Amino acid sequence: MKVLAVNSSPRGDGQSKTELMLNYLVKGMREQGAEVEVVELRKRKVNNCIGCFTCWTKTPGVCIHKDDMTKELYPKWLEADLVVYATPLYHFTLNATMKAFIERTLPTLQPFFVGVNGRIFHPRRHELPKAVFLSVAGFPEKEVFDQLSSWVNFIFGRNQLLVAEIYRPSAESLTVPVFKDKAQDILEATTLAGREIVESLKVSPETMERITQVIIEDKEAFAKVGNLMWKTCIAEGITPKEFREKGLTPRPDSIETFLLIMPMGFKPEGAGDTEVTMQFHFSGEAQGSCYFRIENGGIKAEMGEANNPDLTIETPFEVWMDIMTGKADGQQMFMEGKYKVTGDLSLLLQMNKLFGK
Repeated sequence: MKVLAVNSSPRGDGQSKTELMLNYLVKGMREQGAEVEVVELRKRKVNNCIGCFTCWTKTPGVCIHKDDMTKELYPKWLEADLVVYATPLYHFTLNATMKAFIERTLPTLQPFFVGVNGRIFHPRRHELPKAVFLSVAGFPEKEVFDQLSSWVNFIFGRNQLLVAEIYRPSAESLTVPVFKDKAQDILEATTLAGREIVESLKVSPETMERITQVIIEDKEAFAKVGNLMWKTCIAEGITPKEFREKGLTPRPDSIETFLLIMPMGFKPEGAGDTEVTMQFHFSGEAQGSCYFRIENGGIKAEMGEANNPDLTIETPFEVWMDIMTGKADGQQMFMEGKYKVTGDLSLLLQMNKLFGK
C-alpha cells in the first residue's frame, strides 16, 4: 500500500499533538509493510485556490499555480492508495492549511454535471485515494469533533473513500507526566490502528475505544487546571510553548486548586514505600487547612485536618505558592522564618524527591 500522510499542524519542535498521533499511526502502517511518505504542509508552498477554473477549461486537470502542490504534492496525492489527513481542530473543523490542500485537489474533477441517484455530481478524471482523517483537540469531549466528522463524511464518506476517523480529545494531556500510562496505551493503540488500516482498511472498535478513552474523568478539575495554566501564562507574559520550555508550574489561586496541582507533581518512584501524612495550614491570600496522605506509591489530597500528621507546615498561602512555582527557595524562606514546620523535618528535605514539575 502506498500512503501519503499529510500533516497540516503549524507547530513543530515536539509541540504538535497532531504530529505525535500521526507518528504513531505511521509507525503501525510501516510495520504492516506500507510505503508511507509524510508531508509537513508548514514547510511547503500551497497557494489558495482562486476559483479561476483554469484547471477545468484552459489546462484540463492542471492547476494554474506553479507551487509545491502542482509540481509535487498533487501528483503524489493521485498516486497514493491512501491519504491520511492529519489536522488540529480549529474552530471545530479542519484548519485553513489542510482546507487549502484539499481545495487544490479540484483538478481531479471535471466541470460537467452528472446525476446519480437523484444527486448532482462532477465526474472524476481519476480514481481518488482512500482517506483516513486524524484530528486532535484540547477539549475533553469527543463531541467537539462532530462538525468536522459531518464534513468529512459528506466529502469522503458518501463516495466510499473514507476508511477511518481517528479523533483524540484532551490531546494536550498526552505529554503530561501524571497521565503517562493512559497516554502510552492511547499511542500504542494508534500504532495498532495503523497496522489494522493497512491490513483490512478499517480500525476495530476495540482499538478505537482505546484511542478515544477518557484521560481526565473530572471535567471541572480539567477546566480549573487549564485555567491556572492560562492565568500563569498571562501573568508571566509568555506563550504555552515558553511555559513548557521554562518548566513552569501553574500557580494555584486557592486551596482547592492547590489540592489539584500538587498531586500532579507527585513522583511515585521517589516515594517508594514511604507512608506519611503532610498537613498544611494556610493564612494570607487563602486561609484554611488541607493535607496529603502518601502511601502505597500513591497520593491522596483532602481538605481539613488530618489525625496525627507526620509533618505540619504553617505558611502564608502566597509564600508556599512562590516556593511551589519556583519563585522562591524553600530552604531560604524557612531560614528567614517565612513559614513554620513541626514534626518530622526530614520530610521537608525530601520534598524534591517526592514532588517534581
